[in-house]
Amino acid sequence: DLAIFEMKMTLFAYELFPQSHKVNFHPNLIRQSLKTFKKILDVDRNRIRIKWTKVSDAFQFEDVFVALGRQQKTFGSYRGRVSLERAGPGDASVIIHNITLQDYGRYECEVTNDMEDDTGFNKKQHCNNFNVFPYYPPSGRYKLNYHQAEEVCRQQDAILASHAQLHKAWLEGLDWCNAGWLEDGSVQYPISHPRDQCGHKDSPPGVRNYGYRHKEDERYDSFCFTSNLNGRAYFLKRFKKVNYLEAVKACQRDDAVIAKVGQLYAAWKIQLLDRCEAGWVEDGSIRYPIVNPRARCGGPEPGVRNLGFPDKKFRLYGVYCFRRNTDVQSTQAPKETTTKPANSTRSI
Repeated sequence: DLAIFEMKMTLFAYELFPQSHKVNFHPNLIRQSLKTFKKILDVDRNRIRIKWTKVSDAFQFEDVFVALGRQQKTFGSYRGRVSLERAGPGDASVIIHNITLQDYGRYECEVTNDMEDDTGFNKKQHCNNFNVFPYYPPSGRYKLNYHQAEEVCRQQDAILASHAQLHKAWLEGLDWCNAGWLEDGSVQYPISHPRDQCGHKDSPPGVRNYGYRHKEDERYDSFCFTSNLNGRAYFLKRFKKVNYLEAVKACQRDDAVIAKVGQLYAAWKIQLLDRCEAGWVEDGSIRYPIVNPRARCGGPEPGVRNLGFPDKKFRLYGVYCFRRNTDVQSTQAPKETTTKPANSTRSI
């Protein structure tokens, strides 16, 4: 079985040069399992320098991992979490263990021979195993400053979305008429179907941008980003409806916890959870996921329906639970190694 909670980045060698190897690749980032895309470089790994770097949307570079022969070094938040796959003498693939949402992104790999440098990277999107969703708290809309928006996303197993992530969600059909914070401090909202209530009916579709706002004083909603689950969200079948406290206890008796909003969105988008039954989730809201729209299930579009925040004493709803994969905790990251070969005089 595939190991849980890891990311494997594997090289696709499109062009090889005599002295320097230019490698394009497409990393596949998920939080549930690994997907393997194998391509072995036609060189001995002990004679080349391998360097992995994370590339942001603004083309800023963050060192991740570097190896020269048996010498290896990881950097920053990646320390102790990155290792070579070691599937063969020419394999430059790496595995990132215990990945987080912050690991999402595009990565560049340099594979050089005799310390000569020539690099390339793939500008394609990475994978579709992620979801952007709008969020506002029980206190209502437009109640969050920037720091509060960060916190509510974190509480729902998510982080604030980037502009690129929101734009991709808009391309996939996200339409939301309330402005929300993004991770860069800007406030934006996506409109797929222009209407007078959301600007002007004659305005073109797009991601509307209020620009960068005061992070302490101004209040908006938030756009959160979540990725694949390291577990399973599901509707708990029961013979009777429950209030919020009973819902929490029911999930606990089923060896699970009540699902967070981000977990329900990820289950809808990635696991294709489709259930036309309203249920409690962790923040006290009532929601249900619809993949295949049908009569009496909340409209013609797929999505996670939100019925708001009712009194927690009401016994009118079911509950969505989340059961974490039991082997996540057993996944151990490799220890960082800096062992030098006996005859080596090179430094990384």
